[in-house]
Amino acid sequence: MRAVVQRVKKARVTVEGKTVGEIATGLVVLLGVGQGDKGADAKYLAEKIVNLRVFADEDGKMNLSLMDVGGEILAVSQFTLLGDCRKGRRPSFVAAAGPAEAQALYDEFVQHLRAAKIKVATGQFQALMQVEIHNDGPVTLLLDSRKAF
Repeated sequence: MRAVVQRVKKARVTVEGKTVGEIATGLVVLLGVGQGDKGADAKYLAEKIVNLRVFADEDGKMNLSLMDVGGEILAVSQFTLLGDCRKGRRPSFVAAAGPAEAQALYDEFVQHLRAAKIKVATGQFQALMQVEIHNDGPVTLLLDSRKAF
């Protein structure tokens, strides 16, 4: 399971011109589910993300987590994070989980976030979405539950 995590001042996702998810200060998490990912991957990433110390303390150092600052999360499913661009010019998505498996693990990931008492907004699974991100910093991090990077 892979995630791109961005610290934001605000963010929202729209589908067909209608806002389906919106947050204020917090994190946008673009989440890709790979073949072979399990519930443990969803739990690991959720716990890692809510505890990442990426928010500034009183000295301006990144020492505070989402939990510390009362931030929110916008979680958006994005299978293209599993795209392999090493050969040719067209990405291969054979490493991405199928839609049913991916949605189940995405939903489980969101449940873990909510269990941590985080306000979570989401995109719409398998929809063509427009994501508006007001990146703060910018701070952008890459996470992989298999620790590939």
